[in-house]
Amino acid sequence: MVEPAYHIPVLLHDSVDGLNIVPDGIYADLTFGGGGHSHEILKRLGPDGRLLVFDQDLEALQNAPDDERLDLIHGNFSYLQNYLKYFEAYPVDGILADLGVSSHHFDDEKRGFSFRFDAPLDMRMNQTSGMTAADLLQTYTVDQLAKIFKVYGEIEHVGKLLDAIVKARSGNAFERTSTFVKAIETCIPKHQEHKYLAKVFQALRIEVNHELEALEQMLKQTIKAIAPGGRLSIITYHSLEDRLVKNFIKTGNVEGKLDKDFYGHVHRPFEEVNRKIIVPSEAEIELNNRARSAKLRIAERKEA
Repeated sequence: MVEPAYHIPVLLHDSVDGLNIVPDGIYADLTFGGGGHSHEILKRLGPDGRLLVFDQDLEALQNAPDDERLDLIHGNFSYLQNYLKYFEAYPVDGILADLGVSSHHFDDEKRGFSFRFDAPLDMRMNQTSGMTAADLLQTYTVDQLAKIFKVYGEIEHVGKLLDAIVKARSGNAFERTSTFVKAIETCIPKHQEHKYLAKVFQALRIEVNHELEALEQMLKQTIKAIAPGGRLSIITYHSLEDRLVKNFIKTGNVEGKLDKDFYGHVHRPFEEVNRKIIVPSEAEIELNNRARSAKLRIAERKEA
């Protein structure tokens, strides 16, 4: 079976090893992308095993192999439980999620995820629904925009950026990535152009796709969606999503609040498998620069 070139999977073997796959088990890959992780899972499944793959992007699902053990789901993983129940695969023995944006999306000149190309300012994972980044910039209030860039972009001083966006609203500055970058160029710090624009585009992408809200909803559902003894294997790329995953695994909630009973015993739905975060090797980082910020966390569902 040939590995697809659509997207280079990060921490491929570590993340799939973390699932501790049994040949006749049921597994879910919540971020199919180029199918690299799913191909590896299928290699380890027997004829009676099953794999359900999720992706919001129809382009991604076109990479799916013709395999009777595979169920394709064009949908957001925030509806995890509903889909698993519909496909009569509830609970599953393991869930894998490779969060963030695939290398394909960053490299696709038509999708607007990168400031490296001139493209429509879209940024939607699911191009069939929701507002684009251009719509967001045109319609959000100044307070809403401030929150997005401060929280999701982790930009400390947003005053000049907001002024530039408001000033540009009367024209067509938000139609394309190039015109947007031109509209805010006076706000970009000298010698930090790439880093600053990366933060701006990250903030817009997270908001357009409601990434953190979807992640929170998915994590909460894994408590019942994964059978006792099953595994949760998640790769994160930025501190916002990693914090949610870390808190959830340690406490069973994204806020990181310990749930104690009357006797002070802590209730944790999951047990950490890797106490130390798994990160890519130097060789993998050299092969795939996206891997530089990748962190893998693995947890096992405890007995109810």
